[in-house]
Amino acid sequence: MLDKNVVIAHRGASAYAPEHSYASYDLSHFDMHADYIELDVQMTLDGEIIVMHDETVERTGLTQGTIKEMTLEEIKRIHIGQWFNDKFPELAHDYYAEQTVPTLREVFMRYGQANYYIETKAPDIYPGMEEQLTMILEDFNLLTDERMANYHTVIQSFSLESLIKMNQLKQGIPLLLLCKKGMLRDMSDDDLKKIHQFVYAVGPNYKDLDQALIERMHRIGFLVFPYTLNDEVDMERLINEGIDGAFTNYPDLLRKQFRMDNGEIFEG
Repeated sequence: MLDKNVVIAHRGASAYAPEHSYASYDLSHFDMHADYIELDVQMTLDGEIIVMHDETVERTGLTQGTIKEMTLEEIKRIHIGQWFNDKFPELAHDYYAEQTVPTLREVFMRYGQANYYIETKAPDIYPGMEEQLTMILEDFNLLTDERMANYHTVIQSFSLESLIKMNQLKQGIPLLLLCKKGMLRDMSDDDLKKIHQFVYAVGPNYKDLDQALIERMHRIGFLVFPYTLNDEVDMERLINEGIDGAFTNYPDLLRKQFRMDNGEIFEG
C-alpha cells in the first residue's frame, strides 16, 4: 500500500524533460522509479481526454489555441518540447523537440499497470469529464478492487465537486483534495471529517505546511502529500515534520531524501 515515503512525479520528471511528455514520464518511471506518474487531464472539442496542464497550448506548444475549442487532430500537430529546450539550453535534446501531446489512453497503453495520480483540471468547463475519465480507467482495468484498496489509481482535484462526482461514479476510488494556501487552516475539523468520508488525502501547498498542520490532518485521518516540493532543504524539513509523500519535479532528489531520512541506502 502506497502510504509512506510516496514520490509523485509532478508532470513526470519535469525538472529534467518537457512536462507531460513521454520523455518526462519515461525518466520518472523507468529511470528514477517514482511511485506515481502525475497526469493533468483536459478535454478536446471532440471529447478526447488529453494530458496537459494548461487550458491553452500557448506555453508548451508555442502556438495559439484553447484545448476545448480544438480537435484531437489539431492538437496532435503541436510539439510540446521546444519551449523546454529554449528555456533550459543546458538540458536541451533534439528528442524533446519532437514530443507531442499524449492522450490519456496512449499514456495507459505505454505504462500499463503503473501507479497514476490524475488531476481533473478545470472540470467546470468540461461537462462529462468525470464520466469519460471513469470509462477510460475501466477500459484499462485501472479501477480494480485491488488497485483501489492499495491506492494505485488516485484522482485529485482542486474541485471538491469533481471529487464528489468521481465518488458517485466509482465508490472506493482513492481521492485527494488539492488545497490552495490557507484553505485547510480555514476549515473546521467537522467539515474536514465530512470530506474525509470519501477523500483519503490532502495536497496542500508546501509553503502552507508546518508540523502542527500535518499533525492535525493526521488526527482527522488524512494522508498529507504537499505540492510542489523541489528544494532539498524543504524536503528535509517536511519529511522531519511528518509528511507521507509529496509531488515533485525532482523524483530522484525526493527519493534520496526519503531513503536517507529512513536510514536506507538509496539506489538510483
